[in-house]
Amino acid sequence: MDTRTIRRTSVSLPALDEPGLYLSHVASLEGGRGRMAGFHYADADLRDLDLADTHLMDGRITGLNVQRTRLERLRVDSVEFTRCGLSSLQWSESKISRTVFRDCRLMGAALEDVTLDNVLFENCKFDYSTFARIRAIGPVIFARCSLRETTFAAADLGAALIDDCDLRLTEFDGGKHRGLDLRGNDLAQLRGLASLKQIVIDHAQILQLAEALATELHVTFGEDPDDE
Repeated sequence: MDTRTIRRTSVSLPALDEPGLYLSHVASLEGGRGRMAGFHYADADLRDLDLADTHLMDGRITGLNVQRTRLERLRVDSVEFTRCGLSSLQWSESKISRTVFRDCRLMGAALEDVTLDNVLFENCKFDYSTFARIRAIGPVIFARCSLRETTFAAADLGAALIDDCDLRLTEFDGGKHRGLDLRGNDLAQLRGLASLKQIVIDHAQILQLAEALATELHVTFGEDPDDE
């Protein structure tokens, strides 16, 4: 079983190269009876992509570019998304398991009530996105991603790790974060520090959090009377 491990967090990756598994090239992600399995969907440019009540299993999605993406009640198991651009993504009431997103552009995405279990986001762009009420019920890794001005609202990220990511003006608004591993990032411009109770950081990041807190509290530094 292939895994991606960073420190103590390990994500199980899709097993798409196992003997006996053949991926058929398909022209659409709309399978019969709401199920698509053993597939490879590649190099499509779409104006709209709407999927609802669909199960994607054991597949690769490569080079897909969509101008408007809406996904509802979608089940994703053992799927690789590579070099995909999903603009205006709205993804809700879904579960994603043993899935990889690599080199994808998901800027301005809105994920609501999505459950994650063994999911890897690697070198993806999520700038200006919103993750509302997402739950990491199994290990989740964000590695080398851009999360600038992204908001995590009422999220449960206790099983997640964020490593070497751009966290400028990233905001945490409520939620559960006990055990969230934020080592390996610059935390100086985080927002919503009161929500980040019992997270895991390095000693060197304490000063970064202090800087973020001073900015969030709009602290003013007065002059030392001895210097007047």
